[in-house]
Amino acid sequence: MGEEKTIYHIVSNNLWIKSLEQGEYRGDTLDTEGFIHFSLVNQVLATANRHYHGVKGLVLLQVNTERLSSELKYEAAPWGESFPHLYGALNLDAVTCVFDFIPDANGDFVKLPF
Repeated sequence: MGEEKTIYHIVSNNLWIKSLEQGEYRGDTLDTEGFIHFSLVNQVLATANRHYHGVKGLVLLQVNTERLSSELKYEAAPWGESFPHLYGALNLDAVTCVFDFIPDANGDFVKLPF
């Protein structure tokens, strides 16, 4: 683990726009948990449905791990699955694409936006 070149992060469009204005992205967990949560491509939909079911106005950030300025670690969730965690702010030049991330009519995330 740790060799993945692309990771993903779900965020509200409003917070993302604010981060663009500030020049870096800290998310809503860096200050409280010490890291920013990310997912691998095969984890994105489960993460979205677990934490953002029915939430509108989200974007999905695609991030190139080779461009990260902060330390990236893979750590196990309580159920044992490992997730990427970024221990520092996300430098904006590591973000390679921003996708609108829209749930279906039932509030479920059923497909990736790419």
